[in-house]
Amino acid sequence: MLNFLHLIGIIPIITLKFDSMDFRMMIKEHVDAPFYRHLILELLHEYKRPNDKISELLKSGDLISVRRGLYVLGPNIDLPLPEPFLIANHLRGPSYVSLESALSYWGLIPERTFEVSSVTVKTSKKYKTPVGRFNYQQLPLPYYSFGIRSIQLTPKQTILIASPEKAICDKIVLTSMINLRSTKQTREFLMEDLRMDEDMLKTLDLDLLDSWLDDAPKKNSLKMLINTLQEL
Repeated sequence: MLNFLHLIGIIPIITLKFDSMDFRMMIKEHVDAPFYRHLILELLHEYKRPNDKISELLKSGDLISVRRGLYVLGPNIDLPLPEPFLIANHLRGPSYVSLESALSYWGLIPERTFEVSSVTVKTSKKYKTPVGRFNYQQLPLPYYSFGIRSIQLTPKQTILIASPEKAICDKIVLTSMINLRSTKQTREFLMEDLRMDEDMLKTLDLDLLDSWLDDAPKKNSLKMLINTLQEL
């Protein structure tokens, strides 16, 4: 009887409609970090073909793929994006923000950086995404694990970033053709090439730097860094 009434138009057939507002309501509690495909599938579990819905969201621009299986919201959805440093932590892990990005964050260099630089234990890789460029360089264990700080950028966004000391060491270790052999050369590299702030350099923890030497690449260059900082 019910099917007959639908057919003759007395009772309208109700279809499950899906739009940007529906998705906004579903996802708004999760926007403080990039989200993974399994989360979206879970949110769309009431739909018959959730994978098709994801494809629709990508096509409409409501969802942006940062890499396979990792997403952020598109500009059509009026919700904030996660901080770029947090996106970097998720994009290739394990990793932490370092090099110029960390040096700029700590105020050691004057330049703003437009590419997020990180280090990882995985192979080096670059990503050019709709939300920015991300560069990862490989470092070995156990040196990789030294000097990583957890910093709360917002009430719900906490990132992993190199300490000021580790960011400088990473920069020396990962800059090809740099082998520091004198305090003069080291001062030129720090203050002329990188334009580091001398007053900030005086605040660095030299005992911490020294504790990493046994397991560090470019050990002699890092020793020269310590010697140079001691003379400031």
